[in-house]
Amino acid sequence: MKGSYSQTKAMFAITKASLKAIFRSPSAVVFSIAFPLVFILVFGFVGSGGKVSVNIAFDSKTDTTNPIYTSIKRIAGITVVKKTGVELQEDLEKGRITAIVLIRKTGLTNPLYTIDLTSSEAVNPQNIQVLQSILNAVIAGINQQQFANTPTVAAISKTVQKIPGRVYRTIDFILPGQLGFSLLSSGVFGVAFLFFNLRQQLVLKRFYATPIRRGYIVLGEALSRVIFQMLTAIIIILVGHFAFHFTLVHGVETFLDIMLLSFLSLLLFMGFGFIVSSIAKTESTIPPFANIITLPQFLLAGTFFSIEAFPSWLQPICKILPLTHFNNAMRNIAFEGASLTSCWQDIGILGIWTVVVYSIAFKTFKWE
Repeated sequence: MKGSYSQTKAMFAITKASLKAIFRSPSAVVFSIAFPLVFILVFGFVGSGGKVSVNIAFDSKTDTTNPIYTSIKRIAGITVVKKTGVELQEDLEKGRITAIVLIRKTGLTNPLYTIDLTSSEAVNPQNIQVLQSILNAVIAGINQQQFANTPTVAAISKTVQKIPGRVYRTIDFILPGQLGFSLLSSGVFGVAFLFFNLRQQLVLKRFYATPIRRGYIVLGEALSRVIFQMLTAIIIILVGHFAFHFTLVHGVETFLDIMLLSFLSLLLFMGFGFIVSSIAKTESTIPPFANIITLPQFLLAGTFFSIEAFPSWLQPICKILPLTHFNNAMRNIAFEGASLTSCWQDIGILGIWTVVVYSIAFKTFKWE
């Protein structure tokens, strides 16, 4: 007597065959592995410099009645963070702010005030130099306008007090963006071309002649894409960590959190691919539809540079994009040691996107 037909074995057979096809596809390997690795290698060899971002906080003991304090708050290039206590200390240790600024009276006439800076090892030294240059320019301007008869209204302490902190390297910013680039490219382009070709080549129709159910066909093909992309994520993270010291704060625990985040994000991005494969009439129309989804995210979601570099009117749009929240969550997990639960806002927005995208995908997906 013959055994019953196994839907699970049939699904895994489809997964195995599809996985072999993916590894044999030059475009899949290039866009998912080679291209992100090239960027990681380039920025990894550039060095440990990072983006210039001047965020400061004023010490609670700062004299707020002096003209220096007022002038600093008016400078567009400086963002004043209004935090105190433990929360401010954590931001400084993690490199979120450049320095804590203390302006105090000296009791003398020259200078009237001194400015002390407290920073951390996690802050890019270039950012501290930029801040010092801005402060010197502020002092020079006030001297010229209000204190022409005195040598200087204030002096900046030559010694910058530094507290311990993790060194923030370029790779800590670049690698999460490149992993997101790989996941989004594979999820949208890979799935779109895969299911469009399966319909066009009548492969799905041939599957109908077998006892396997439609849901298992989709699961088998999707599982192959997930396995391939998770392997890609492992390669990208390990190369970044061991070759360029990409930060994994809690080691294996952080790595596993990143892999789970990547898995959840990949499921979302694959939903976009299902939609594109359904609305495309010909194979040549897939790239334009896919680029409408991917290109804005590559450019605006903090993949290559911080969204703070964009005009203020554009930043709310950047913060809507799902890739932005993947990049934010991964950087917080990898460098700052955040847990998945503490990144609930970013993950929650990814979850909302997933529900919306798959609701559209289920309505638009075509079998023939």
